[in-house]
Amino acid sequence: MQIIANKNPSAPVGVFDSGIGGLTVARAISDLLPDEKLIYFGDTAHMPYGNKSAQLVSGFALRISDFLLREMQCKAVVIACNTASAAAYTLLRDKYEGAAPVINVIDPMVEAVIADDAVKKVGIIGTLTTISSGVYTEKLARRKPSLKYAALATPLLASLIEEGYHHTGEIRSILKQYLSHPSFEDIDALVLACTHYPIIKDEIAECFNRPVKIFDSALVVAQRLKEILTIEKLLTDKRQGDDVFYVSDLTDSFRLNARIFFNRDVDLLLHPV
Repeated sequence: MQIIANKNPSAPVGVFDSGIGGLTVARAISDLLPDEKLIYFGDTAHMPYGNKSAQLVSGFALRISDFLLREMQCKAVVIACNTASAAAYTLLRDKYEGAAPVINVIDPMVEAVIADDAVKKVGIIGTLTTISSGVYTEKLARRKPSLKYAALATPLLASLIEEGYHHTGEIRSILKQYLSHPSFEDIDALVLACTHYPIIKDEIAECFNRPVKIFDSALVVAQRLKEILTIEKLLTDKRQGDDVFYVSDLTDSFRLNARIFFNRDVDLLLHPV
């Protein structure tokens, strides 16, 4: 059944991720666009996405997007996950063309990096699936051939963050091992190519003994969403109820982190995918 475009500016914005990482994006959207109601979906039953095949992640992303657009009547969808953006953005964009704008986290990040002329060499860290896809390196090389880059999969981080190891000695030790990789010796910027990583941005910055500009997706994606909603005449100036949070599996970790991000208790609704 074809999805009919929802052109009501008061309709909610759908945001999804494999777990808590996308909450960084959701909070940035709420701060920038406080009148927009969000429907957040954390696919906690299948997290982390980073060690799964692109085909499997695409299937999850498609079912979640269908739920947000068809059942929840969202006017736009934000893929608040680098792995899902790499695996499924083109599929979702083409499927919902004319019905709803789909925003990924990769393209706004790439544009932010290439716009900064002070950046000569950028490091990129993300999940195995994101880094293996080559999506960042391909886009950066094509858009700005003079830019040097080094990409490194950091597969342990997302799971540790989901389990609550945000500001611990364990995660600092693992970060030190990852970020001391020889290819990162002369970077002057670092792309956090996973929406979980802004949660440990301070710990990441501590790993460098020199200034390294850190790009995280939360603010640039919120700004991109604002631009698209404005162009599509979908930006609202009237709040329509509280944000709603769905998960595919009820977890204490998600509930705790949602409370931290939004400074209030969050009711979680279960919707398996």
